Amino acid sequence: MLNRYPMWKYLMVLVVLAMGIIYATPNIYPDDPALQISGASSATVTDQAVLKRVESALDGAGIAYKSADLTQKNILIRFADGETQLHAKALAKQALGDDYLVALNLAPTTPEWLLKFGASPMKLGLDLRGGVHFLMEVDMAKAVEQRLEVYVSEIRNLLREERLKYRFVEVSSGNIVIKFAEEELRGKAQAALRENYKEFQLSDKDEEGGYFLSLALLESKLREIEDYAIKQNLTTLRNRVNELGVAEPLVQRQGRNRIVVELPGIQDTALAKRIIGATANLEFRLEAKSDELSSRTEEYVFRNKNTVPSSASVEKNIIITGSSVANAAAGFDENGQPEVNITLDAKGGKLMNRVTRNAVKRRMAVLFIEHKTRSSFKEVDGEMLQESEKIVEKSIISLATIQTALGNRFRITGLDNPQESSELALLLRAGSLAAPIYFVEERTVGPSLGQENIDLGVKSVQIGLGLVVLFMLLYYRVFGLYANIALAFNMVMLVAVMSILSATLTLPGIAGIVLTIGMAVDANVLIFARIREELKNGLPPQSAIHAGYERAFETIFDANITTLLVALILFAVGTGPVKGFAVTLSIGILTSMFTAIVVTRAMVNLTYGRRNIKKLWI
Repeated sequence: MLNRYPMWKYLMVLVVLAMGIIYATPNIYPDDPALQISGASSATVTDQAVLKRVESALDGAGIAYKSADLTQKNILIRFADGETQLHAKALAKQALGDDYLVALNLAPTTPEWLLKFGASPMKLGLDLRGGVHFLMEVDMAKAVEQRLEVYVSEIRNLLREERLKYRFVEVSSGNIVIKFAEEELRGKAQAALRENYKEFQLSDKDEEGGYFLSLALLESKLREIEDYAIKQNLTTLRNRVNELGVAEPLVQRQGRNRIVVELPGIQDTALAKRIIGATANLEFRLEAKSDELSSRTEEYVFRNKNTVPSSASVEKNIIITGSSVANAAAGFDENGQPEVNITLDAKGGKLMNRVTRNAVKRRMAVLFIEHKTRSSFKEVDGEMLQESEKIVEKSIISLATIQTALGNRFRITGLDNPQESSELALLLRAGSLAAPIYFVEERTVGPSLGQENIDLGVKSVQIGLGLVVLFMLLYYRVFGLYANIALAFNMVMLVAVMSILSATLTLPGIAGIVLTIGMAVDANVLIFARIREELKNGLPPQSAIHAGYERAFETIFDANITTLLVALILFAVGTGPVKGFAVTLSIGILTSMFTAIVVTRAMVNLTYGRRNIKKLWI
């Protein structure tokens, strides 16, 4: 029989509709403005006493709050509106001081029964939820320079093992330059280096006073170092943000040497910069011998200003850097002083052991390195212009005697307090930055602007939906009603699928939803137009309905597949806003095909499938 579905198809439509309603429902429950309170370092505990301090401060100021919950990692306090939330944040910060981070957040209000199904609301992007946006630039020249410094240390060790005397090994103009006193020594060194370091192009040059050997990195190796620097920095920033409890961050690459960081829900730019801008790294070096040539040593002050003497001389050779640290944990030594227990990776442990087994009873320094941007203002033609200067600060945090050859496990002592050891352990555990990063742009999106974007986006969806519904009812009558019901079903499914996939809704994503509304009824327009054409050609109503759905399917499929391919390309090559548009458009195409073809056909079959109809109103 024409226009009849088997029972399983009707049941399938009902099950899909029920699942769509369940997983879309959490989005009708608005988030509560909230404060998220956590320790400024991993060693700072948020307990019941901290919660009581905050509650006392809020009660004393007469600020009402919905609830205050203590979890294992932080405290979450909910409020009725954003204005109260901002006032409460200032009071909580004043009550707790710098030992705790007080961040603005949005807390979901999804009922417990929906959570049991695993249902949760869609995530909102920075433009809808508010938060902070940073554009950061990776110093690629410094990344290459740092890698060359490591090569310099390795080359010095190789030449010593081969008993090849040299005058100096140093980095100059992006190359490694080695000076020899004899041409024969240079030739032997050239053969050894060519065998062990194939990533370099070697060239020699004779000048008065010495024989020089220059090592230049191949272009492929330079690209590899730059890609590694970006990927390592991305991983490090994600780890730092995640470990400090920032909800739903976005950390992604932009172009060749830039990284975009977006932290929805946070309005405190200083707090966010503290979280992601920490550029600390470590270098492990031996203390210089008293008779060491000054050209092979460097002088650094101690980080602890009370240390006597205030500075020490260390070798230029770097044993390892913080990039070799596999794990780090804060603790206390036998005297109750803070320490950091270090675990190195295999390569780092091997290098540490090779150096320290020949340096027992010597002292090893741990250098703490920070890359900063110093801003200054200069008046030019009556205007104040801001100038930024990139600086590197290096200081010694530990200078301890090597008692025995070290392996891949050892400890760092000489830290000022437990908070410093916890912060250092956190930075090392999250991973060191392969290259310095500097803030290029910072922008704050307030929660009020985010709410305004949401209101305007919802309004655009409502207007578009209303116009489409009105047109379909007036032009296609009963069939238009079915198309409108399927359109509502499509919207529910679209929201449900985005919630299930944890997709992030952005302002361009709302534009994708508006476009989906038009595309959802486009398929029905093709079907209904085909049914009208078949009726004009003399087919009876039942045959015209069947032919309309069957013959329009191929056109609908081709049109939607080509649009889906474009959406996938946009997602693959686009950045944040473009990706948000592509995600909603892709999901909308898939759901609209199901609702336009299967759901409307089910309603039409239920209405006309078992009837002997003479005339069809369409």
